[in-house]
Amino acid sequence: MNLEDLYRLLRTEHVQAQGIVDTIDDPLLVLDQALCVHSASRAFFETFKVSRDETVGRPIYELGNGQWNIPELRTLLQEVVPKAHAVLDYELSHAFPGIGERIMLLSAKRLFHPDNNGQNLLIVIEDVTERRRINHQKDLVIGEIQHRLKNLLAIVQALARQTKVTDRSAQDYRDAFLGRLDALSQTYDLSLPGQVRPDLHELAARISTMLGTEAVVIEAGPRVELAPDQVLPLGMILHELGTNAVKHGALSVPGGRVRVGWTLSGAAGDQHLALRWREEGGPTVQQPATHSFGTRLIDAAARDLHGRAELSFATSGLQAEINLPMR
Repeated sequence: MNLEDLYRLLRTEHVQAQGIVDTIDDPLLVLDQALCVHSASRAFFETFKVSRDETVGRPIYELGNGQWNIPELRTLLQEVVPKAHAVLDYELSHAFPGIGERIMLLSAKRLFHPDNNGQNLLIVIEDVTERRRINHQKDLVIGEIQHRLKNLLAIVQALARQTKVTDRSAQDYRDAFLGRLDALSQTYDLSLPGQVRPDLHELAARISTMLGTEAVVIEAGPRVELAPDQVLPLGMILHELGTNAVKHGALSVPGGRVRVGWTLSGAAGDQHLALRWREEGGPTVQQPATHSFGTRLIDAAARDLHGRAELSFATSGLQAEINLPMR
C-alpha cells in the first residue's frame, strides 16, 4: 500500500466515524487533554447555533465568545471528571446569548483507547429544556385540577346540606339536589384549565338545553370569554334562575318566556359584565317572605366572582342582574 492509498483509507475511516457521530441526536463533543474541542457532532452545531470553524480546535471555555465559560462546567471538567470514571446526567442551566436559557444534562467519560492511555473526553449533552417546560406545565395543570376537585367536592357537600329537607318528599329532595348536581357536571368540563376559554353564550346555551325548553331566548351580545373559575359560579346562577322559572316562574306556564342578555362596559383590561335575566308571561310574582337556599346560592356565587346579584320580584316576572368584573 502506497502513501496515497493509506491516506485515502484513513480519510474514508474518518468520514465514516464522523458520519456515525453526526447521526446521533444529542450534541457530542470530544475534548483533548487541554480541554480544546477535538471534534463535535452536527447536533452540537445545530442546537447551539455555532459553526464548525468557530468550534473545532478552540478551548471549550472560549466557544461563542466565552458563553461556555460556565462555573458549573469548570467544576465538572476540572474537579469531578478527573476523580471519577464517568459522570452521568450532571444537570447544568445556562442562558446562552443566541438561544436563551437551556437546561442540559451532561455526561462525561474518557474516550476508550486501545493502549488505555487516552486522555480525550467524550461529552454528551442532552437538552432537556422543552421536556422540563412541558413537565412543569403538566404539574401546574394537575395541581389546578386537584384544587378544583377539592372545591367541587366542597360545593357538592354544601348542596347536599343546604337543599331544603323539611316539608318536602324524598323525591322532591332528590330532584332538587340532582338538578343542581347536574348543573355542576354540565359546566365543570368548561372550567378545566388548559381548555379553550368558553364564552358566555356557550354556557347560557348549555343551561338552556338542560332546562329542556325553547322558551329561553339568548339575546345577541358581545363575545365574553370566561376564565375557568368564572364558569361554575355563573353556571350555578343560571341553573338556579332557570329551575325557579320552571317551578314557579315564566317557564311554569304555556306562553311564558325568559330572555337572557348581557352587556360589557369599560376599557380593555377593566371591563365589567352585566348579565340580565328577564321573565315574561308567567304567573304574578310576589316577594318571598324569606330568602330560599336558591337565593342565597345566587348571592354567594356572585360574591365568589367579586360581583353582586340584584333580584327584582316585579309582578310581570322575576328580573335579575348579575354584575361582575372581567379579566
